[in-house]
Amino acid sequence: MNTLISLHNSVFGRLHQADGALSLLARFLFAAIFLIYFWVSGLTKLGDGFFGLFSPSLGAYAQIFPRAMEAAGYDASQLTFFHTIVVLAGTWAEFILPILIIIGLFTRLAALGMVGFIAVQTATDLIGHGVASEAATVGAWFDKAPDSMIMDQRVLWVFLLLVLVVKGAGALSLDRILKERVATKD
Repeated sequence: MNTLISLHNSVFGRLHQADGALSLLARFLFAAIFLIYFWVSGLTKLGDGFFGLFSPSLGAYAQIFPRAMEAAGYDASQLTFFHTIVVLAGTWAEFILPILIIIGLFTRLAALGMVGFIAVQTATDLIGHGVASEAATVGAWFDKAPDSMIMDQRVLWVFLLLVLVVKGAGALSLDRILKERVATKD
């Protein structure tokens, strides 16, 4: 038994040195899986022209506040300033947070922001879009189907982001460069 434990420790003992690689892999996978997803989603929320970044589309309101838009007859001018601020913040978050994660700048904060974004996205899907009653979409843990949109996929999304919250951006990141600059000034 001691031989087996020694073998295990010698083979896996140095894995803690791979923390930077794990973070880099998490950022790469985020880029490969989610960058285009969030970018395209953000583009659907922009209004027309250059100032569309400050004037969300009707679709943005309908995606984020489906019940409020239905109650307002799909007239965004009937919604409050709060609705506009939330839609703008959500739209900007879909562009800014993924870019920050990919370049490794304020990675922990950006990943935490994405966790919050996914939580709001999930609540909007469940309550606002009414998928809470769709068992196949919501899914369940410890079942035979690992592909439900909410319980399976979104939890994996959040886990990937939590790796970045806990471990940081890793060696190849702007966070590392900033940390080294601050350390040399001290």
